Formats: sequence, structure tokens, C-alpha cells
Amino acid sequence: MTTLVVSDLHLGGRTRADVLRHDPAALDALVAALDGVGRLVLLGDVLELRHGPAGEALDAAAPVLQRLGAAVDEVVVVPGNHDHALVGAWLERRARERPPRLGLERRIAPADASWIAEGLAQRLGAPTSVAYPGVWLRDDVYATHGHYLDLHTTVPTFERLAAGVSVRQLGPLPPGADPADYEARLAPVYGWLDAAAAWAPDGRPPAGTGAAARAYRALAGASGRGRVRGRLLAAGLPVAIAAINRAGLGPVRGDLSGPGLRVASLRAMDEVARRLRIGARTVVFGHSHRPGPLPGDDPAEWGRLVNCGCWVRGEHGPAGPDDPYAPGVAVRVPETGAPAVVRLLSPR
Repeated sequence: MTTLVVSDLHLGGRTRADVLRHDPAALDALVAALDGVGRLVLLGDVLELRHGPAGEALDAAAPVLQRLGAAVDEVVVVPGNHDHALVGAWLERRARERPPRLGLERRIAPADASWIAEGLAQRLGAPTSVAYPGVWLRDDVYATHGHYLDLHTTVPTFERLAAGVSVRQLGPLPPGADPADYEARLAPVYGWLDAAAAWAPDGRPPAGTGAAARAYRALAGASGRGRVRGRLLAAGLPVAIAAINRAGLGPVRGDLSGPGLRVASLRAMDEVARRLRIGARTVVFGHSHRPGPLPGDDPAEWGRLVNCGCWVRGEHGPAGPDDPYAPGVAVRVPETGAPAVVRLLSPR
């Protein structure tokens, strides 16, 4: 069957950046793209669970989920980092196994994954399964959210630095890494962030939400106070990067340009695919919010990787016609032939 893959919807966030809840035309466009599609894969960060309690996000996302579920025969949910709690209860049980092993795809009934996953499936109203840490779409196409790349990226995000702390405590990944080895180093970070969000004051996201995006916009050269802030950030960044690397939390680099972010994510995701021995011709991921390959991208740089972008606005300032981070991108996987990146919304 034909599959449509979308990632990083971030439904239910308190910053109102999630496009599908606040732009009816965007939701109509995605539903129209599901015509003739048998299976919808929600490839991580479907819900924004970093802004507040999970029940709040589920209720806010319900109208969008109902429209999507009604348009397809089957939905597969692959949890990411912002909605890692979808599979949290199931992973806790796996962690008690000795040795804990996950493999590349484990299919889980929503009720067995968590109460949040069960609530998500109820709101979708379509036959729904949870797959973790990824899902085989065809014998030669594998899809995963991509948050494991945070152990390898050189971009100094909070999660990359927190992963560095975990590595110092648990040691580096073993040569024959399993997804359980990644979970051991990353799941505690996600659990702490989820717990902080659950206790966030009503109506307000936790302090620090969107800080990385604001820093990227400032460094990109905004006007007015943003330009001054960008100059201050640029001046202090080399010192901060050197301190992070001396502390053993890297290696990270200070290149936060668009090309720099793209290259760092691609190299890190390629490292994940190599370590986990993913033998697919095509590996579809999300997480970085930068879709591709887009027209003008170097195919050799992307290799077998395909990214399905995001459905949130404002991370890198107002979207323009040349903004690669503009929301509204999906990956269409036919029964045969190459998966294709499709832009469903016009940048504006």
C-alpha cells in the first residue's frame, strides 16, 4: 500500500506554533494528500509533551487527530523525543529484561505502550499501532524519528549536552550498539523533561522552551535588539563551545548556520544508521525539522537519508519562499519506486 509519512506535528504546544491546529487550510491540505493513501505514519513528535501535562496536549490535538484518522485505513505512531512518553511505560518494562534488547522494530498495542498512546489511538479513531524505535515501511525502506542522532550531533543543543552527561556516567556506546544502548543514555533525559512539563504552570510552557530557536534566529542576523543579541551570542559562542568540549560533553561545534545544522544532522543520522546496522536502501527520519533532499541539495550529501520536515512555524523566523524549514512537508512511499519528499504547503 502507499504510505504517507509526516513528522514533528508538535500538536498541543502552548506556543501555538503547531500549524495543523491553527491553520485550517494546512489541515485540509494534509487530509487531501491522504487521498489514495492506505497508511499514515506519524514519525515522532506528534504531540508536544514538553509544554504541559499530556492530557492537555491530547485534548488540544483531538480535532486534528480525528480528521487524520478518518482519512486512512491504518495509522502507525513512532514516538520521538518530544512525545517519548507515548512509549515510556512499555520501555520501563523492557528495561527490566536482562539483557534489555529492542531491535529495529517492535510493534506495540497502544494500551500496552502507555495511557497516552491509548488516548492518542482513541482520538485517531482508526486502527492504530505503536512502532518503536522505528518501522519497516517496505523491505528496503525504514523509518524512525531520528532522536538517537542527539548522541552524535555536533550541534550544542540541550539534549546533546545532557546526552554527554549520560555518556560520562554510562560510558560510550558499545561497538555492536542496540537501540537499548541509545535508550539507556537518552531516556533519562526525556523522562526528566517530561516530568518538568507535567508540573508546568497552567497556560505557560516551562522556562527555556524555544530557547534554541531564538538563539538560531539571533545568530542569523535579526534586526534591532535581535541583531545586538546575535552579536553577543556570536562573540561568546567560541568560549562556550571550548568549555563544553573541555568538560567532555561534546564534541560540539559552533557552526549554527543553516548549512552547518543540515550537515551535522545528516552526519549524525548516518552514524546512527551505521551503528544500528540498518540495511535499508532508504532511511526516513525527522527530528531536525529540515526536510530533504530538496531541489538544489547535493544528493551525495544525503545519500540514502530522507527527512520529512515539520509542521511548526517560527523556529527560524518568518518563512519565505526559499526557507527549507518552512512547514508542510511529507514523504510519500509508494508500493514500489523511490520515496519522494512532497511539499504540501507553500512557504509564506
